[in-house]
Amino acid sequence: MKLGLISGYSGRKINIPIDHVKHAENLGYESIWTSEAYGSDAVTPAAWILAQTEKIKVGTAIMQMPARSPAMAAMTAMTLAELSGGRFIVGLGASGPQVVEGWHGVAYGKPVTRLKEYVQIMKQIISREGPAVFDGDQYQLPYTQAGSTGLGKPLKSILTCDEEIPIYAASITPRGVAAAAEVCDGLFPIWMDPEKFSVFKKPIQDGFSKAADKSLLDFDISPFVTVVMGDDVEQCMAPIRGNMALYIGGMGARDKNFYNNYTQKLGFEDEALKIQDLFLSGRKDEAMAAVPSELIDACHLIGPPDRIRERLQRWKEAGARGEVGTMLIGGAPAEALELIAEELL
Repeated sequence: MKLGLISGYSGRKINIPIDHVKHAENLGYESIWTSEAYGSDAVTPAAWILAQTEKIKVGTAIMQMPARSPAMAAMTAMTLAELSGGRFIVGLGASGPQVVEGWHGVAYGKPVTRLKEYVQIMKQIISREGPAVFDGDQYQLPYTQAGSTGLGKPLKSILTCDEEIPIYAASITPRGVAAAAEVCDGLFPIWMDPEKFSVFKKPIQDGFSKAADKSLLDFDISPFVTVVMGDDVEQCMAPIRGNMALYIGGMGARDKNFYNNYTQKLGFEDEALKIQDLFLSGRKDEAMAAVPSELIDACHLIGPPDRIRERLQRWKEAGARGEVGTMLIGGAPAEALELIAEELL
């Protein structure tokens, strides 16, 4: 089992706790991951962290694909990989239509198709086996559609990248998971019950079937795991309730909320629908209260040290089965980072 750290994205002011990152690095954490929504970007903090660390890898969880072209993502990845001696990891995601169309001003399009085409183009550019040429549904290189001058020409990256650059994707939908399993090196589930890998098993196998000789040995499943340490378990759950209620209840329309569908598949169908009803009717406090304690406890680590140590065994067993490759830890103070490292590294 590998361990990573979730840095997240900024609020109104950006603050990167570099001493905390270095502490995780010294404990043996393999990676730290930055994020972006519609404030700070994911790449600049990644570069900042890479410049101030020596061993830890830095990834983006996630770079929003609609915000940058596949070529720009490849250029960024190659640059940071070369500057850091191979410590950069690409993490991609579709984001959501509210941000994509409201903030970036482009069509949300087909996120699964976009992911597959995006990764294929990135890998073509990084490999430098020839000029980049692609004719897909979402992307064409050179571009020859409406508004083109007809002057575009296939180009080959000037920069040679000798470093390996893994590419991960964020998804929880069956088609998205299958696409990630087919073309990527890893997957970010936003949260995961380590005893219910069955939710992902079929789509992952569907993706592997379209790739050459690929298995879980080649694919890193890396769920986000929030850690809240304290004596009062119920009180520790409070901040997680708010976050999960937002996603289950408010991320998307009533009939198109991927997180709500995912929660139902984890065995909380009635609860997921209730949370959504409450959240969309403006009763957000009640929606938070409706998030089942069993769901929070299944997917995150909460409570006093001994309880967290005990609950880590479920994750250790999932790692031994090859069903979780990396735990990406969010919110953990130094004491919790140390406890988790002692148990899993």
